[in-house]
Parts: sequence; structure tokens; C-alpha cells
Amino acid sequence: MGVIAASRQDTADTTGRAAMSGRDLIGGLHPRTRLVMTLMALLAVTVVHNPVVLGTALVGALTLVWLGRLPWTSLRHRLLHVEGFLIALLILLPFTVPGDAVFSLGPFAATGQGLSRALLVVVKVNICALTIFALLGTLDPVLIGRAAEGIGVPPRFVTLFLFTVRYVSVFRAETARLRDAMRARGFVAGTNLHTMRTFGDLAGMMVVRSLERAQRVDEAMRCRGFAGRLPAEPLVATRRRDVAVATVFAGAIVGLLMLEFRT
Repeated sequence: MGVIAASRQDTADTTGRAAMSGRDLIGGLHPRTRLVMTLMALLAVTVVHNPVVLGTALVGALTLVWLGRLPWTSLRHRLLHVEGFLIALLILLPFTVPGDAVFSLGPFAATGQGLSRALLVVVKVNICALTIFALLGTLDPVLIGRAAEGIGVPPRFVTLFLFTVRYVSVFRAETARLRDAMRARGFVAGTNLHTMRTFGDLAGMMVVRSLERAQRVDEAMRCRGFAGRLPAEPLVATRRRDVAVATVFAGAIVGLLMLEFRT
């Protein structure tokens, strides 16, 4: 099965990458350690509201990006998707939160409380995105799934995650083929009923083809003796370096939380 072969190939490739990335702090950490650090950071950010603490956390997230040595082009491409949503949120949220009006556009008034909440959400989301990109952005999805199973995530969720990663690209390619077929037949998207009906047919066709492919994959897996878990070689043991880095990181998180609740 393609997922099993990819898992074994990724395991073999990871050894070489770990040796190459050992010169930087984050790249040489165990995948399980990086996942635990990410979860700690995300949980801490959700309870922080103090601007000083958030600013410190943002500097820390940028430091993680620098330590992770992420390519700027890749980071910029990923952040563009996040910032597009945040810009819309920053524009709309001030008009939906009650409070003291700052300015108005016709019958709609933007409040200071709404603007503050929007800025808070923007900063928090950017901190979370930068942290995820820095700690998990260079990991293979297969390794993330195996690391999640290593910290106690149920195997069914891990298997679902791995299959999702494997077949998202397949569904994307299938959608692209259907879109090419539509353009070959002279379809031009517009704001009319024909366009809406055509895209509805496209979505329905994707559902039908997805079900057919799922049945074929299920039959192929059963023929190969699939028993509910994807076989994979065990991850290497956690090293002292991972424990030391995770302890320092946890100490920094605790320090931020203490600063948050004392102010």
C-alpha cells in the first residue's frame, strides 16, 4: 500500500535528514519532543491576554523560526494564507462587538472593544502559526502522526490523519482534472446560475469518485492484511538533549503564564 511504503521510505530518509539538521537546534530534536513543545505553546497562548506577554511570546515565536532555519519563501507562502483570513477578521470584527464607537461607516459603527479583540486574535493566531511552522513545518506528516501516537493519541485518529495526508493530493489532482475537462468544454466561471449549478455538479462528482476510490482502497488494504494500524518502524528513543530543551521551553512557558496572572 502506498501509505506503508511512504512510511518506510520516510523512516529511512529521516535518519539522513536528522544528521544534516543536527547543526541547528530544532532540526535535531525528536519529533515527539517538537510535538509536545508545540502543544504546550498553543495551550499557553490561548489563555494569555496581556499585551506585554503576547509581545514576548511573539518574539519567542520569531526566535523559534530563526532557530528552525525555515526558508523565507516557504514561510511567506504559508503565512499569506493565514493573513488573508486575519485581514478579513480585522475589518469585520470591530463592527460586530458592542462598545464605544470609534468611527462609523453609514449605519455601522466600529467599536474600540471590537478593534482590541480583533488585534488580540491577530497576534495570537500569528504566534500559533509561527510556532507550528517553526517546530513542525520541517517534519514529514508521517513522523508527526507517529509522534502523536507516541504521546498517547488513539491509533484510529493517527491512521485517519495519515490517510488524510496521503489522499489530499490525490483529491486535489482529481479536482484539477475535472476543472481542465470543464474548461476544455468551454466553461467560464461567472456570477450566474449556470456557474453555481456547474460547481455543484463538480462537488457531487468529487463525492461520488471519492466513495468509489475509498471502496477500492479498502479492498486493497484488506487483501494486504490490514488490521487497523499502519505498520511502521518505531521511532528512536528520546535523548538527553530533547529532555533539556523541552525543560527549558516548559520553563519559559511557565514564566509567561506567571507574568500573565500576576499582572
